[in-house]
Amino acid sequence: MDILLVMPHPNPRRTILDRFSYPALTLQQIAGITPPDHSVDIIDERYRDITFDEKYDLVGVSCLTYNSLRGYEVADEFRKKGIPVVFGGYHASILPNEVKQHADSVVIGEAEFTWPQLLKDLEKRELKPFYRADKLVEPEQIPPARHDIGVYTYMESIQASRGCPTGCEFCAMQKVEGPRFRGRPVNNVIDEMKTIKSKTIFFADASLTINPNYTKSLLREMAHLNKKFHCFGNVNVLSRDDEFLKLASEAGVERWYVGIESITQENINLSGKGTNKVENYITAIEKIKDHGMAVTGFFMFGFDNDTIDAFNKTLKFMLDLDLDGITFSIVTPYPGTRLAERLENEGRITSRDWSRYTEGYVNFKPKQMTEKELFDGIRKVMSEYFSYRNIAKRGFSGLTANNNINLNHFIESVIGDLFNRRFYLQDKLSTHN
Repeated sequence: MDILLVMPHPNPRRTILDRFSYPALTLQQIAGITPPDHSVDIIDERYRDITFDEKYDLVGVSCLTYNSLRGYEVADEFRKKGIPVVFGGYHASILPNEVKQHADSVVIGEAEFTWPQLLKDLEKRELKPFYRADKLVEPEQIPPARHDIGVYTYMESIQASRGCPTGCEFCAMQKVEGPRFRGRPVNNVIDEMKTIKSKTIFFADASLTINPNYTKSLLREMAHLNKKFHCFGNVNVLSRDDEFLKLASEAGVERWYVGIESITQENINLSGKGTNKVENYITAIEKIKDHGMAVTGFFMFGFDNDTIDAFNKTLKFMLDLDLDGITFSIVTPYPGTRLAERLENEGRITSRDWSRYTEGYVNFKPKQMTEKELFDGIRKVMSEYFSYRNIAKRGFSGLTANNNINLNHFIESVIGDLFNRRFYLQDKLSTHN
């Protein structure tokens, strides 16, 4: 069969900066578990338009909540032409009955066992409405993704492990990947890395610090590949395990993405993020930078303990830390999260328009401020952090870091900040009502 796999994106406005965005991996993983007698094409709408006149035997759509409505539009258009459409991904796994209104079939959860069976059923014209994995895929059963198709950015993605035991209130990962950490055999991960042409690889794992011993074994082998890596990590390990950080630096890890979330410990405790102690933030960031690696901090606003003072305090914290990058988001009650369930029970959710679930809209009633105060506060923080003055300051600071001229660091810092300035101030927040 000729199969098209689609990652929908609402109203893409493409620029060269998009080449520096996080690469998607899901569709390449689905291509990797597709039997070789089928032909697979991948379209990520961030980079390439869909041609609806092409003839396919099957269209697969994978989406999150924010792009689900565009996914429905794509699916409806292909189904009008008599082409069967299958949905998968986080949104489909959480809300399969909603998604089924726009699909011939829905894949719920991990697809390693169900996708090949779905293809067999389709060929026999016996397609079932839902395919649900009845057990988690063991790590040795996870095949490599296809890295010869669907690559559009300067870095490619890989996944070494699945599952997250932390279970943050605002995250739905456990609903899809489960709470059990599953690290793929190290040799399997290294062999897949050798098929990746890009010099930089992005780990799509929940965190590479969940099981430090596993990751240390992986890092030792990665050191022989002569590649650069970007990874998610948690404060509890990054603030205390010097051996881990040394191995990461020697392996070629360039950047750690750290979920700081909030500088108020009460917010962290409420969210259930047991890996975070506010008192360890500074130590973790300093240790990462001392080992020659960059740090991007993830911050969220709108927790129940956030007051109007939180914006200025957090901005000062960000600037004082001299982080190499920042991501901002408004707390968002995604379907399937414990946060959404709690806010629903408290009558505080104000919108279920999925196009607003981009982390740039306020979709609930904050506890200690108005919705407008939350939105205006985060926009003020973003405007100041991504002012041209601060972008230049961070760029030149990185240029001469450790008394060495690092032109690559300067270029990456400035380009990354310019991308984020456009993303946050022009795209993510510009259409807020």
